[in-house]
Amino acid sequence: MALEASGIGGSDEANGAPAPTAVVIPAHDEERRIAATVRAALGIDGVDLVVVVDDGSRDATVATAAAAGAVVVRHGRNRGKAAAMETGAAAVAAIDAREGRGGSDTAHLLLFLDADLEESAANAAALIPPVRDGAAAMTIAILPPQKQAGGGRGFVVRASRDGIRRASGFAATQPLSGQRCLTRDAFEAALPLAAGFGVETGLTIDLVRQGYAVHEVEVDLHHRVTGKDWAAQLHRARQYAHVARALATRGAVGALPGAVRGRRGGTPADPSERTG
Repeated sequence: MALEASGIGGSDEANGAPAPTAVVIPAHDEERRIAATVRAALGIDGVDLVVVVDDGSRDATVATAAAAGAVVVRHGRNRGKAAAMETGAAAVAAIDAREGRGGSDTAHLLLFLDADLEESAANAAALIPPVRDGAAAMTIAILPPQKQAGGGRGFVVRASRDGIRRASGFAATQPLSGQRCLTRDAFEAALPLAAGFGVETGLTIDLVRQGYAVHEVEVDLHHRVTGKDWAAQLHRARQYAHVARALATRGAVGALPGAVRGRRGGTPADPSERTG
């Protein structure tokens, strides 16, 4: 299945050869899963670079990712997913510049993956062809039901989906999916990214509004599912606050519940609200 927002397409081919793909993986305390994810990403056809952005990990994520074959860039403290994505893309741009890949037709495509996909990351290959062939400027993975039970009640997902629709007209199936392939031009058009966990919501709105073509692609990817304990609920509350902020700054607060719209900055009134 491919769902499209019409507009500007993706990367051109240079000298008959498609641009290579760089995988960017934000990671925080993922030493148990990062090696398998990196190895699977390196096996994707057309991928010649994997950059892991260690976002202030306290475990052995850096050493494990490097040993698996990734180029590792470090944040001295945890700065959030959006900052890690920007750092990773900047690292790829620096490598492109060093290798003389300055033009939009030769720069690496950017494939963003979560650190906990492990072996299933290899299936993210399906996100690349529509961007490489110019049919889309960004593809978004639609994941199947996950093997591990867990997760929340879909509150954050609904807020993001409704907000994206209100702000851009795009009907997102999985608006919070972090598995995305973009052209360099599309990524730079969305800068600065929405902060933290609002990054996917903001990225979709910003690109669709500017006329970039966005496709959704069904991909068999599996990751660790957030649980239902107190820590998981706090995580979802923080995620919701970030999504609310991304929507508010893009004029889509009408998608949020009235009690939340009335609070400064869109922060949930009750941080223990079950979300996700």
